[in-house]
Amino acid sequence: MAGREPDYDADDAAPHASLDAIGGLRFTRRRSAVLVAGFVVIWLVGVFANQASDAAAAASQADALQARNAALQQDIASLQAELQLIQQPGFVSSAAHGYLLGLPGEIPFTIDPSIPAPSPNAPGSVGIVRVNVVQPASALDAWLAALFGGR
Repeated sequence: MAGREPDYDADDAAPHASLDAIGGLRFTRRRSAVLVAGFVVIWLVGVFANQASDAAAAASQADALQARNAALQQDIASLQAELQLIQQPGFVSSAAHGYLLGLPGEIPFTIDPSIPAPSPNAPGSVGIVRVNVVQPASALDAWLAALFGGR
């Protein structure tokens, strides 16, 4: 035979190969140290990746909170402006007319809510003008229009 002879135990007569016969799978101290070091490196890379993803998530959450705070500050500013507006005497008297309240010599009136709005070309309806809202073009559309002309 070309290899080593199988060992025979005295207890059972079945042949079996020794670990020395398998030369490539022997675990020496150096190989086991390299294997343990490899597992430690893989574990450290995993821990670092987890920390990096947690830091990125925290940064995006902080950005979202800053945007929300800015929006809330704008809401507060608009509400304060509205509060100053509704505290003016002209607004209070105008709102009072809506509840049929007014000065003693005035004749109270309201507009019936069931009446439809006047058409845009009706006399005296210059305040009601149909406005076409133009959607802003994306940056890509603007560049394409600049390079290749309009649509």
